[in-house]
Amino acid sequence: MNEFILPVKVYIEDTDAGGIVYYVNYLKFMERARSEWLNALGFGQRGLIEQGVQLVVHSLQCRYARPARLDDRLEVTASIERLAACSLRFAQAVRYDGDTLCEASVDIACVDAQRLKPRRWPSSLYAALTSAIPSQ
Repeated sequence: MNEFILPVKVYIEDTDAGGIVYYVNYLKFMERARSEWLNALGFGQRGLIEQGVQLVVHSLQCRYARPARLDDRLEVTASIERLAACSLRFAQAVRYDGDTLCEASVDIACVDAQRLKPRRWPSSLYAALTSAIPSQ
C-alpha cells in the first residue's frame, strides 16, 4: 500500500456559517485517514494501546491552498514519507476534484502508553510500515 485514500464527505458540522470547512477540520480528516490506514494494515488503535503502544502527533506542518465546501466529496491521502526506529513522517493531502486543497507533513512518535516515552515500533508493526513505504 503506497498511498492510502479515504473518501470524506463534508457535512454541515465541518463548516463555518458560510459553508466553508473550518481549518482545524482538515487535521481531523487527516487523523481519520491515518487511523483507517493503520486499520487497513491490520493494526487498530485500541489493539496497539492494549499492547502498550500509543501513536502521537509530535509535530506537523500544514499548508492550505483553497477551501472545501459543504457537500464536497473529498479524498484524504496518507503515505509514509520517512520511517525511523520510533517515529515516522506522513505526507498527507486533502483533495477535491483532483485539486489539492490542503497538504501536510505529520510527524508521529511511537510511545510507551504508560510512560509516554519514545519506544521502538513493535516488530510486526515495523514490518507492516516498512512494506507500506512507497517505492523509490
